[in-house]
Amino acid sequence: MGLQSRLDLPVSEESERGETPAKRPFNLLRWYAFVSLAIILSVAVGLGLISSRFVINESVERDALLTAQFIQSIALAEVRHVSIPNVRTMGELLDPRLDQSYPEINPQARRDARGEFLDHIAHLPDMLLANIYAPDRMVIWSSNPALVGRMIESDDDLDRAFDNKVRVSASYHNVDQARSEQKFISPPEHLFIENYIPLFDAEGVNVTAMVEIYKEPRDLIVRIEQGLLMIWMAVALGATLVYGGLYWLMYRANRHLQQQQKRLISNETFVALGEMSSAVAHSLRNPLASIRSSAELAQEIEEGPAQKNIGDIISQVDRMSHWVRELLQSLRPLNDEVQAVELERVLQDSLQAFTLQLKRQGIEVQLDALSNVRVLSQPSLLGQIFHSLIANAVEAMSEGGTLRIEQVQHNRKTLTLRLCDSGKGMTEEQQRMAFRPFYTTKQGGLGVGLVLVKRIMERFGGSVRMSSREGRGTCVRLSFRVARGASQG
Repeated sequence: MGLQSRLDLPVSEESERGETPAKRPFNLLRWYAFVSLAIILSVAVGLGLISSRFVINESVERDALLTAQFIQSIALAEVRHVSIPNVRTMGELLDPRLDQSYPEINPQARRDARGEFLDHIAHLPDMLLANIYAPDRMVIWSSNPALVGRMIESDDDLDRAFDNKVRVSASYHNVDQARSEQKFISPPEHLFIENYIPLFDAEGVNVTAMVEIYKEPRDLIVRIEQGLLMIWMAVALGATLVYGGLYWLMYRANRHLQQQQKRLISNETFVALGEMSSAVAHSLRNPLASIRSSAELAQEIEEGPAQKNIGDIISQVDRMSHWVRELLQSLRPLNDEVQAVELERVLQDSLQAFTLQLKRQGIEVQLDALSNVRVLSQPSLLGQIFHSLIANAVEAMSEGGTLRIEQVQHNRKTLTLRLCDSGKGMTEEQQRMAFRPFYTTKQGGLGVGLVLVKRIMERFGGSVRMSSREGRGTCVRLSFRVARGASQG
C-alpha cells in the first residue's frame, strides 16, 4: 500500500492493524518552562503570604503592647496622683457598684482618679471605641454611652483575657454586626485593631477590670501597606530573576543538547554515507579505469567519426571519477588539528587557480586590502572552502560579472570575510536548501560543496552565512577565529 493510501486510513483501521500513530517529541524546554513557573509562583506566593502575615501580626502586637503599657502606666499614675493607698488599684475603683466597698478611700479622690483615667482613655489617638468590663462581663464604662450596663456573652477573646490574665489583641477588616460590643460611633475605614488590657488588684493576681480598645492607627496602617507593597515587589522581582535565570540556563542547555544531537545524527549519517561511498567508489574505480584505458586505446586506433563518441566516453569517465573523489572527500572525517593559517595567501592561491577561467568568462575580481592576519584552520581545508565558493560564483556568472571579496569586520577574536558575485542569484527555496547534503542546482553536480564549507567552518569555531536575491547575485559571509598574536589592521 502506498504512502498516500496509508495516510488516508481512518484511525480505527490503523488501530485494528496494530499500528500506533506517531507521538509528538518531548519538548524539554516547554515542560520546564511550565513546571518551573508553577513551582516558582507557588513558592513566591507562599513566601509572600507568610511574610505579609508576619508583618501584620508583628505590627499589631507591637501596637497592642505599647497601648497596654500606656494604659497601665496611666492607671498607676492616676492612683498615685490622688494619694490613694497602695492597697487599692485603678481596676478596683472603676466599677461604680463597688464604691461603698472601700470606705477607707476618700470618695472625691476616687472620683477624681477614675475621671482622669477615663478621660485619658476617651482621648486616646486613633481610638474608635473604648469599653471597660467588670469581672462579671458587664460594661461599666464605654465611650459609646449606649453600651454601658450591657452584659457581654460569648466573646471568646474577652473570656480568654479574663481567664488567662494576659493581654489579647486581634486585627479585623470588617465590623461584626453580631457582636454587641462593636457599636462604633464612627465606623472604621480600613483595618482596625482590638486590644483587651487587664487591670489587676494590688497583689497582681486577680483581674479587677478589663479595658477594651478599638483603634484604627492610620500611620501604622500606612506603614503596613508600604511594607506589604515592598514585600510583594521583592517577591515578584525575586521570582522573576530566579525564573529568568533558570530558564536562561535551561535554554542554553537545551540548545547545546540539540546541537549535540544534530551533530551526532550528522556524524552518524556521514559515517554511514562514508562507508557506503567507499564501497561504491572501490567498486567503480577499477571499471572506470578499465573503460578509460579502453577508450584511449580505441581513440589511438580509430580515426573515423567514432572519435567524437570516444572523446565523450573519456569526458564522462573523468566526470564520474571527479564525482567519486568529491564524494569521498566530503564524507571523510575532518582532522581537528588547528593551525594558524595566513588568510590572504590561501585566498590568493585559490584565485590563481581560477585565473584562466575568470579571464575566459570575463569576470572581474575586486579584492580589497586584507589585514595581515592568521586565522584558525588548516591550509588545505581553507583552500577547499575558497575553491568551492569561487567555483560556485564562476558558474553563477556564466556571461561575465564581478566577484568582490572584502573584509567587513576584524577584532581580536574574529575576522569576517564577504564574497559577493553579481550572478543569477538564488530563490528563497534554494537558499533554505543550500547547506543540505546532496542538494544541487548544477547539472551533474553532487551537492556537497557548501556542506563541506559549513562543516569546515564550524569544525574550527567559525560560521558561514549566505544571502542571495534572484537576479541580483549572492553573498557569502565567512567568520573566522583569529589566531593569537595576529596583527590587527
